[in-house]
Amino acid sequence: MGKKIDGKEISMQIKQECKERVARENLDVTLAVIQVGNDPASTVYVGNKKKACEYIGIHSLSYELPEQTTQQELLELVRKLNRDEKVQGILVQLPLPGHMDEDEVIQTIDPKKDVDGFHPQSVGALSIGQPGFVSCTPAGIIQLLKRSGVAMDGKECVIVGRSNIVGKPMAMLMLRENATVTVCHSHTKDLKEVTKRADILIVAIGKPKFITREYVKEGAVVIDVGIHRNEDNKLCGDVDYNDVEPIASAITPVPGGVGPMTIAMLMNNCVEAKGIQEA
Repeated sequence: MGKKIDGKEISMQIKQECKERVARENLDVTLAVIQVGNDPASTVYVGNKKKACEYIGIHSLSYELPEQTTQQELLELVRKLNRDEKVQGILVQLPLPGHMDEDEVIQTIDPKKDVDGFHPQSVGALSIGQPGFVSCTPAGIIQLLKRSGVAMDGKECVIVGRSNIVGKPMAMLMLRENATVTVCHSHTKDLKEVTKRADILIVAIGKPKFITREYVKEGAVVIDVGIHRNEDNKLCGDVDYNDVEPIASAITPVPGGVGPMTIAMLMNNCVEAKGIQEA
């Protein structure tokens, strides 16, 4: 039976460490969060980010813009926050409304304030091992593995999904930990054969309960990044937890696995921001 990797508990450890560091170093940090429109999931995330800021003792500025805000108005706000020396981190909540170009918005954020780690400069720094912000979900997964005592060095890691937010940065972080990395996607032939090689299987494909025990080697560590509502309106992941859990050595649940880590690592990035800005 697989050990449950408790993201709630580990995320609390990280937030507590951030809180202690803010108090010890008397850090004055401000995170600006911009939300355009009122997507319900985004509203929940933004609320959770505000609560986390309050808990660790950093300031948060909230900009809730109407759906009909123009791209130009949003870019002007981002540029204003880039210039504001009191603001260390800028986060634009995604997804943006259809009439906006997400890439242009992300590229307008000053890379030294890009606490989400999405700016091309942040991604480039990660790929060549330079200091910079790392995308929060992949960074959180590394912490889940380390703090659960999962060795990555020399292990076979298979990542299912190649998104810019999870799959690609995850691959680079696992390489940094000396894992042997395979990235799978919708064009991968014989997916089951590839995933069954994994000592560590990380799944981020956006398909509910897609990964069943036929995809998993006995004793593998399984990390589920997906989050969906099933037919009973209950949360579930990309992995069929009940089917896979008996053969995994460790597995993340949904909810309570990867999800809480994303906000914990965002807080960590905010606390690190001063050092990155002074580098």
